[in-house]
Amino acid sequence: MEADVPLLFVGIDPATEKDKSPTVWVDQEKQEIVFQGWRPEPELEAECAAFELPGHAKGIPDDEAVVRIPARMVHMVREACDAVERADVR
Repeated sequence: MEADVPLLFVGIDPATEKDKSPTVWVDQEKQEIVFQGWRPEPELEAECAAFELPGHAKGIPDDEAVVRIPARMVHMVREACDAVERADVR
């Protein structure tokens, strides 16, 4: 990533072990919120893949993923949303 448009670190789950690290960032160049989290159990991923919305295909596209982050990180997600809004991202 270019140095003039950094990945903005928002926070890491303080309750995870040293080798685990659900994390929230804002990609300022792509204007996206980025999550690192736990892979879902096969049952949860299958449930998400089976979910139907009008006008959308069932399943999880190959270039997308289901990611779990703990609810205790909600304030970090809000902070990332606020950062994106401050940047007037639409």
